[in-house]
Amino acid sequence: MTFKKDVGLDMKYDLLIRNGTLIDPARSIHAPLDVAFANGKVVEVAETLPVAQAREVIDADGRYVTPGLIDVHVHVFPGVSHFGIEPDPTCLARGATTVVDAGSAGADTFPGFRKYVIEVSQTRILAQLNIASQGMVTRDIGEFALPEYADVDACCRMIEQHRDLILGVKVRLTKDSIVSESSGMIPLHRAREAADAAGLPIMIHPQAAWCESLDDILKVMKQGDILTHCFHGMACGILDEGGKVRQSVHDAIERGVIFDVGHGAGSFAWDVVETAMAEGILPKTISSDLHIYNVDGPVFDLANVLTKFLHLGLTLDEVFSRVTSIPAESVLLQDQIGTLAPGAWGDAVIFELREETCTLTDSQGQSRTGTQRLEPVTVVKAGRTYRNELAA
Repeated sequence: MTFKKDVGLDMKYDLLIRNGTLIDPARSIHAPLDVAFANGKVVEVAETLPVAQAREVIDADGRYVTPGLIDVHVHVFPGVSHFGIEPDPTCLARGATTVVDAGSAGADTFPGFRKYVIEVSQTRILAQLNIASQGMVTRDIGEFALPEYADVDACCRMIEQHRDLILGVKVRLTKDSIVSESSGMIPLHRAREAADAAGLPIMIHPQAAWCESLDDILKVMKQGDILTHCFHGMACGILDEGGKVRQSVHDAIERGVIFDVGHGAGSFAWDVVETAMAEGILPKTISSDLHIYNVDGPVFDLANVLTKFLHLGLTLDEVFSRVTSIPAESVLLQDQIGTLAPGAWGDAVIFELREETCTLTDSQGQSRTGTQRLEPVTVVKAGRTYRNELAA
């Protein structure tokens, strides 16, 4: 229940969330606590805070309160990238207050992405810059139909101009549809070159590349690099010919390579993730790879992907850490996002954990039957309740 009051000038809080169970993995908190916001930030967290001092009060009794979610793999460049979706109604309205666009824009298109999407959206948008200078514009011509499209100098120049937003360099390696035979593995090595020159990590989309196996890709990956789509069922996956997790995967995790879910329309297979988890391999971060081809299923939103990992046996704290505190550290904003510590930016989500039967479908059309579902019911951005004006 939400209510507002006629107020004077002496209100201490713009917004107060009371009676909820706070889950804040960054501070190892899972407890009944109130959270108050003022001037766009978290100002107090305590067992009981004064309702009379708040302009707006939300009663979260029976619900969970978390930091705003961080989705480290989305595509939100509508009108230019064929993958693009509007960020506010698809990400922010569903709890992802901070997102990272994973390579929709390259050096030639990033200024437009910044001006016409990032700077006018309420969703906080960061980016991985595609090593392909045009980015992910069309599905008719692959990013690397020609090796010249992988332009190191242009990539580095654009990073220097937009270091406040660009987190690293993205490369997609799927042969034929994205990478021509003449380009081969050149895009990977040019992405590595650009990232090293800029002092940033690379994010790699590995499946069905022009190489023998994932071993060849992991050889070039370093601490802080991100292997997204880590549970796909195609060639260049994490499982070897015998159905076991490759030794190169264990070695990469040991040296600090980040394995990210990146569910997507074709990159999450139940049998792969179940096999990996049985061998103790868990994703470091959980992301949706949300785009126009999966927003109506099987992904829908980040909350749906989290529900799938609850079904796989992760706890609420384990699930939420992978979309709050852990990705906040990876983007070097751990004091501002991914936590509800006083002083952090005022982003939060109120969730219901609904006990109900639900069908959970992977990217291969295989389904599992879940018994509970996470549903974001209220989103707070910059200390104020977000209202999706585009929602029907």
